[in-house]
Amino acid sequence: MPQLIGLVLVILLVFGGLVLTGGQMAMEALPFELALIGGAATATLVIGNSPAVAKEAGAGLIAAFKGAKWGREDYQSMLVLLGTMMRTARKGGFVAIEQDIEAPLDSATFAAAPSIRDDEAARNLICDAFRLMSLDLSDPARAEAHMDQSIHQNLDRRMKAVAALNTVADALPALGIVAAVLGIIRTMGSIDQSPAVLGAMIGSALLGTFLGVFLAYGVVGPLAARFGQVVEDEARMLDAARTVLAAFGAGIQPGICVELGRAAVPAELRPDAEDLERAQTAARFTARAAA
Repeated sequence: MPQLIGLVLVILLVFGGLVLTGGQMAMEALPFELALIGGAATATLVIGNSPAVAKEAGAGLIAAFKGAKWGREDYQSMLVLLGTMMRTARKGGFVAIEQDIEAPLDSATFAAAPSIRDDEAARNLICDAFRLMSLDLSDPARAEAHMDQSIHQNLDRRMKAVAALNTVADALPALGIVAAVLGIIRTMGSIDQSPAVLGAMIGSALLGTFLGVFLAYGVVGPLAARFGQVVEDEARMLDAARTVLAAFGAGIQPGICVELGRAAVPAELRPDAEDLERAQTAARFTARAAA
């Protein structure tokens, strides 16, 4: 929401100033110039990136306004989910959670944490780590190394989309110059017109340069920076899950593993210890009732 308010303020201040300072004639050419520069910028994004990265970059513009998808309740749900699975595995062996890790979308355990279940990166990280531990607990570092690799791959994939948006922001001033040159060419074809007509045409041509710079430094660049922050914020969920699972693989008690994971959560999103304990107690009662 703050990003949306900021964008509205930038547009009102810049374009309001343009109108108030006598830019009404240029405003008439605004839709054409926006279509030209915006279309060229979109084409640049498509040309320079794979379809997956281009799609991620487009979604990143929306994510920049929405912010990171993980909240305090999501972190608590993740910790409760991991605590339940760790206690079950410790009591009945990894065979007791085999169905959960092999078919998480159909798992009643994962159903208690729908935000984690529906996120492919978080779901795969948890299931793969438990699967590796079930195959060989003699080397817990193997599962931790796999989790580190998964987090790095996820972060690298999303940062490519951030880089793609930054590339578009860098290209926009040049695309604005291209639009301005096209306007000048059109003006030169009407050189026999009156100075008033030529002045309006030149002003419209220069609008392309203005829009290119404005979109680069006032819209796309800041949104790309904000999207990068969102990517890093969302990766902290995976880091917290890795902390819990790595501790469990090292033989630490589930309760301590959960507390270590809670400590790894950013302070502003960290679940309250008492609330987390109550949630874990409720999950234990639910599991016993289901059994």
